[in-house]
Amino acid sequence: MLAFVYDIGGNLALKDVPEPKAKPNSGIVKIEATSICGTDIRLFNFGSSKIKNPPKIIGHEGAGTFVEVGSEIKNFREGDRVQIAPALGCGICGFCKKGHTNLCDKLKTIGWEFDGTFAEYMEVPAEAFALNHVNKIPDNLSFLEATLAEPIACIINAQSYLNIGKGDTVAVFGSGFIGSMHAALAYEKGAGKVFMIDVVEERLKMARQFLPSLIVINSAKESLRDIIFQKTDNLGVDVAITACSVGSAQVDAMNIIAKLGRVSLFGGIPTESTGFIDSNIIHYKEASVYGASASAAVHNREALEMLSAGKLTVKEFVNNPFPLKDINKAFDALKKEEVIKAILQPGIL
Repeated sequence: MLAFVYDIGGNLALKDVPEPKAKPNSGIVKIEATSICGTDIRLFNFGSSKIKNPPKIIGHEGAGTFVEVGSEIKNFREGDRVQIAPALGCGICGFCKKGHTNLCDKLKTIGWEFDGTFAEYMEVPAEAFALNHVNKIPDNLSFLEATLAEPIACIINAQSYLNIGKGDTVAVFGSGFIGSMHAALAYEKGAGKVFMIDVVEERLKMARQFLPSLIVINSAKESLRDIIFQKTDNLGVDVAITACSVGSAQVDAMNIIAKLGRVSLFGGIPTESTGFIDSNIIHYKEASVYGASASAAVHNREALEMLSAGKLTVKEFVNNPFPLKDINKAFDALKKEEVIKAILQPGIL
């Protein structure tokens, strides 16, 4: 089968590899759709020391159909349409028992410790079944939509701490797919005004096409602070979300929040990550700052339910999938910002 493999030398390439076979406690999924995330882009550009045992098939946002199910698996059968929450904990530590499998110290992730979704077929490991991380896709959702449940699950996890409610003002830094879905979820929760901040005009235009009510700010050309305070009666925003991996966005987020404001540091910083948070702002404004790392199974199920119910839509992002054989073209399209989200379909030529 065709797969995108991270090899022992740290190189990524399409290769012909053997198809996986199910064990009694695992299953084989035909990958119908899979998408590229920011982590994959960093891996593509810089490699990663986190992949301990290459060669490894990468990719973790995916949806597919069971073509083989192990004899010990009771709740699934061949033909079931499924999505898998990829961050798999040990199942027995305190965090796992509380449902925070994404924070497990022994975390194993599809596409890192396990072979991933950038392939024609993938083995769903026993751990995914044991932890209830295998989710059936609602009948009214396409595979293309369902593959985006995982990144949306990460957004749901982050916003679970923010208590966004009716009339809140929200600022989102970064207008890519993640930022756009953060804004969409904020609106769904009742936010009154949502500001979208970026330094690339074309990305802001694409975000406005998806959500016309956004107040977009090009912080490279306009005074972010002046606009925010002018449009919030000089109060600042109730919530600021850094949906980008830039330290200066964290500084700006701190500087535009209102009293009792909440900040989500959604985008991790790949280099030096200290020196961006002002503790006096937290102290005197009684502000709160939250982290967010990946998602748990419950967030993935909630994402699927919201997509199925029409509370969130991703149809605008799934119109032009790439064949798996064109994965390098997909990465190039993301680099050139020709697409906001790149989705791969191994089954198309």
